[in-house]
Amino acid sequence: MSTSTTPPSPTPAGNDPTATPVDGAPAVLSFEDKLRSFWNENRVAIFALCVLVLVVITGKGLWEFYQVQRDNSIAADYAKATNNDQLKAFAASHSGHVLAGVATLRLADDAYTAGKFTDAAALYAKAAPVIQSAPLVARAKLGAAVSKLQAGDKTGGESDLKALTSDLGLPSAVRAEATYHLASLAVAKGDSAALQTLIEQINSIAPQSLWAQRGMLLQAEANRGAPAPTAAAPAAAPEAAAPAVSFPKAK
Repeated sequence: MSTSTTPPSPTPAGNDPTATPVDGAPAVLSFEDKLRSFWNENRVAIFALCVLVLVVITGKGLWEFYQVQRDNSIAADYAKATNNDQLKAFAASHSGHVLAGVATLRLADDAYTAGKFTDAAALYAKAAPVIQSAPLVARAKLGAAVSKLQAGDKTGGESDLKALTSDLGLPSAVRAEATYHLASLAVAKGDSAALQTLIEQINSIAPQSLWAQRGMLLQAEANRGAPAPTAAAPAAAPEAAAPAVSFPKAK
């Protein structure tokens, strides 16, 4: 009697590495084969991309280093500017830099103190867009408005003061002072209704401030018929110490 032979199980399609494609069908590639093929076709582009990334990273680091060195050099030049002529030269040679704005602000303060109100107004207006310190920007804007009033430009000064009063992004002390100057103008005009409204506005903005106290005195003097006080000079930076300024971070 003959012995029956069990035929071997067929090898699943795609698992036999020695299998010959049937009917022209392509052989199934493993993941490693696909990865090797991709590398062979694109290695030049991959190398180029890696080099480009390294160049960008290196360039960014060098630019930031340059900016820091440049700011340190400018700060050293600013520290050497101790008189108006030097401040003017510094502001002209570093136009657009934050410290050029601070130098211009100091020049504006000096012009105001000297009674050169037209010059002071122009210098304050020039400094404001350059300075990147919010308190100094607010002081420059207030200085420009008050300087216009002192120079005789009542319309321009009053318009600027109203803009400062309504700017909710400004410090409350600046808004309160601007409102106080408007109240002084109301007294000069004999407009008691406007004065009352402005005093209430000061108390709403900064009820515990010096300007709220001065507003009360102003209203009392107006009720007694006393003349309105002149506009107060904007607080000037000390001569011996330059205003503290933080450099913006390099990008």
